[in-house]
Amino acid sequence: MSPTDPTLPRTLEALEAGIAEGLHSGAQLYVSLAGEVVFDGAIGTSRPGVPLRPTDLMIWLSASKPVAAVAIAKLWERGALALEDPVARHLPEFAANGKERITIRHLLTHTAGIRLLQTGWPELPFDQIVAKICAMKPEPRWVAGQKAGYHHASSWFVLGALVERLSGLPFSRYVREEIFEPLGMTDSWIGMAPDRFAAARDADRLAPSWNTEREGHPSHRFEEEAKVVSCSPGGNGWGPARELGRFYEMLLGGGRRSGDSGGVEILRPQTVAALTARHRVGMFDHTFHHEMDWGLGFILDGKRHGIETVPYGYGRRCSFRTFGHSGYRSATAFADPEHALAVALIPNGTPSAEAHERRTRAVLDALYEDLGLEGV
Repeated sequence: MSPTDPTLPRTLEALEAGIAEGLHSGAQLYVSLAGEVVFDGAIGTSRPGVPLRPTDLMIWLSASKPVAAVAIAKLWERGALALEDPVARHLPEFAANGKERITIRHLLTHTAGIRLLQTGWPELPFDQIVAKICAMKPEPRWVAGQKAGYHHASSWFVLGALVERLSGLPFSRYVREEIFEPLGMTDSWIGMAPDRFAAARDADRLAPSWNTEREGHPSHRFEEEAKVVSCSPGGNGWGPARELGRFYEMLLGGGRRSGDSGGVEILRPQTVAALTARHRVGMFDHTFHHEMDWGLGFILDGKRHGIETVPYGYGRRCSFRTFGHSGYRSATAFADPEHALAVALIPNGTPSAEAHERRTRAVLDALYEDLGLEGV
């Protein structure tokens, strides 16, 4: 991607403006429309003097969460679990301290009331983190399903543990074999294999993420080995934007993505419809302090709750049916079914919440304008 590329001129201008403002030094962008790639590139630098490449591996942060939701949905399709199952039906130890009524649906809709922030990742092994969450008490005066608050990581470790318990595979291996590799996402990981980490590090492909809210823009150091290879099901996905975009192309295709080999089915169409339907509508989120709409593991278009204030939206022009997820003040990936549009945008800087929301709205509004798309 170059600043003179005519394909998405307003979008590039918005990304360049973010560089000039110091919100990020570079960004990857992938856009497809009706299955045709419109844009697949990178702009700016990875680190001073080093251009960011489309093939570099970027951290997705919480944009990883829909992958865990799809992993759960595959087990749901196979009859291994039901959404209304108490988590303790499959993880008996989770029932400790009054959590026996928390269901899988509560985890996926962020209504479980177990917002443990200090999980111990990446220092603690996966099983010890899960044991810590299973032993905790739910938050006081929180009735599961009746109060909402975004769970940064805790409930996603529990979902990962469910995948492991019911599939017999480590979560990182399950998503590689059941989702990423069938989709051709061979550079994508949630819990990267140590040998692949070493190869990516040696090839300088692990793009740093910079804390652009702080003076001097220090690195978050997400690319350190422990933070890359230690699996966090809701937070340490790595891969190029083009591969995260393929994930959303699959969802736009009703669980199927076409390809050179004739296509692959990850989910049934009715399962995708269930994941991306409105399961939590207008509830006040006690983490984000705003009304938000949620599917099962997906953030849904919420501009009706305040376009200038709703967290992690998809701009002014997206359709009501748009679904996706964002990462902490950085990545945004989504599908807009009304326009057959899939987008993965990963800037490498995390500015303030206000600056990030303004940046994302500017880029996505420009993208829709460049593509000639109107809200539906």
